[in-house]
Amino acid sequence: MVKPPPLPLTERERECLTWLAVGMRSQEIANHLDISIKTVEKHIASGRKRLNATTREHAVAIALQAGMIKP
Repeated sequence: MVKPPPLPLTERERECLTWLAVGMRSQEIANHLDISIKTVEKHIASGRKRLNATTREHAVAIALQAGMIKP
């Protein structure tokens, strides 16, 4: 079965995935963006869904490969 192409990411999803790509943990991303860790996790989960990714790391790989983020 062919997966549909990834949907565009929101600005916050791109930010969270970018910081995830450079090795930040959710708490560090939350501190850096001055938002709660739950909000970071929601943005990452939402981005994962949009990209049809199975894990956070998979979402980062898809976003990098598609040129959606640049760490």
